[in-house]
Amino acid sequence: MSSRVSWRTVDIVVTAAIAVAFGVVFWAWNALWAAATPAFLAVPPAQNILYGTWLAAGVVAGLVVQKPGAALFAELVAASVSLILGSQWGLDAALSGLFQGAGAELAFALFRYRRWHFTAALLAAALAAIGAWIHDTPLYYAELPLTDQLVIGAFMLISAIVIAGVGSWWLTRALVQTGVLAQFPSGRSQQRI
Repeated sequence: MSSRVSWRTVDIVVTAAIAVAFGVVFWAWNALWAAATPAFLAVPPAQNILYGTWLAAGVVAGLVVQKPGAALFAELVAASVSLILGSQWGLDAALSGLFQGAGAELAFALFRYRRWHFTAALLAAALAAIGAWIHDTPLYYAELPLTDQLVIGAFMLISAIVIAGVGSWWLTRALVQTGVLAQFPSGRSQQRI
């Protein structure tokens, strides 16, 4: 099996570590989301501008580990960690992670797991947002008119591109500069400044 496709132990460990770290972030973000709800009472769909943080685990893991399945694995585990820590969405948090991770995974698959550039990060974030929207709309926004559902999707998409796309790209580049990713193609492909 090609080393580009097969997983090493370090790939599994690092993907799991990224997922657990983001799971804790997700859990804290759940609390922030709840606390911020009153601030968006005038325009509730705008609260989804905060959504992108929940989509970053898969994008970061994909960019760092660069293996098929990393984005899905990381997003699903991160969502599960937030569930275990006490997500207000209960078991649905894990299902949501599955949809989000599948979206990010699809983006990397479209590049045949060969391109891990900025565009791939943005597409992974955007497709993760679409996965989240597909999951969330029938469960939480089914009574809303289609226009409101699309506005929610637009806020999710903008948030995803900025936080999960640009933010994940920036975070990965920052990790590369520290040298901690030297065992990964992502760490070897970037020249140090």
